Amino acid sequence: MQPMIKLVNLERSYPLKSGQFYALRRITFDVAEGDFLSIMGPSGSGKSTLLHVLGLHDSEWKGEYHLLGNAVHKLDRKQRLDLQRTHLGFVFQSYHLLDDLTVYENLEIPLSYRNVPRMEREAIICDMLDRFNIVGKRDLFPGQLSGGQQQLIAVARALIAKPSLILADEPTGNLHSDQAREIMELFKKLNQEDGVTIVQVT
Repeated sequence: MQPMIKLVNLERSYPLKSGQFYALRRITFDVAEGDFLSIMGPSGSGKSTLLHVLGLHDSEWKGEYHLLGNAVHKLDRKQRLDLQRTHLGFVFQSYHLLDDLTVYENLEIPLSYRNVPRMEREAIICDMLDRFNIVGKRDLFPGQLSGGQQQLIAVARALIAKPSLILADEPTGNLHSDQAREIMELFKKLNQEDGVTIVQVT
């Protein structure tokens, strides 16, 4: 069975006066559909750099990257963007919710990228609000929510368009222990019960 992610000799370097600094060097691994992979390491070890490459936010790398059967290293910018919008969901340490949009409007953004009709978007968002027990938060703005609530919204936003892969960059880094535990339990449930493939760095 073909892996969801296949990296072969992936490298990401930055020019220095003294030569090249390699944030990633000769990275080779596979991720199968349904895996829950946690990448651990000290600060500065290249974890977030790797996640940005996997998430197609960074294109200045060398090597081979295959995602869902697509040879990413052979795709142009538009093709990579289409792949990103169609198949990837993101959860960040700092949530990255848009402060001037309500919870409902933040959840609507990924669906608008996929050209989901408005009536269908409304039904999907209402289902997600209900699933995450946040119906009462729909008209609030991120600044009116706790850190744990904001991260819960961020996870809901990452899932709403049913991506093939969730990429999470230190998703519990800004949360206290109880909130962090709740988010990790949610990730485990999504992986085990819904079969969502997750790659997180921590």
